[in-house]
Amino acid sequence: MSDRKNLERVVPIGVLAEQTGVKVETIRYYEQVELLPPPERTEGNQRRYGRRHVERLAFIKHARDLGFSVDSIRTLLKLSDNPELPCDQAHAISVAHLGEVRHKIARLRSLEKELERIAATCSGGVSACDCAIIEALADHSQCAHHQGGVADAWR
Repeated sequence: MSDRKNLERVVPIGVLAEQTGVKVETIRYYEQVELLPPPERTEGNQRRYGRRHVERLAFIKHARDLGFSVDSIRTLLKLSDNPELPCDQAHAISVAHLGEVRHKIARLRSLEKELERIAATCSGGVSACDCAIIEALADHSQCAHHQGGVADAWR
């Protein structure tokens, strides 16, 4: 081991999970899909993570919190690892993701309007067999977005 590695504090996976707020299973998954480099292992085969893992995991966590896909994160990490490369690909990934987010927001707004319409049809106090909400959900023809738009807002 180099002197630098000897000076670097290494921690087990549980401590890494606590430090970063990422579950142990998720850390293992990121290793499996090769977003995180494999950690060093003790003689007892326990994983030991260093500062490099903490920093990379923070990058991944932030990107996931923003909704980036694993494949997009993989590309962004490659760009991060090669700072001499142009950032055109990073820009394209972020613009495409922004478009996806805006599309989801539009679908969620449509969903909100439909739910408001359905909720306004009933004020409660009647039996379920007379409930306008139950009727509205059963009668898909009432839904202006019934061709997949509202239901797909959750996907």
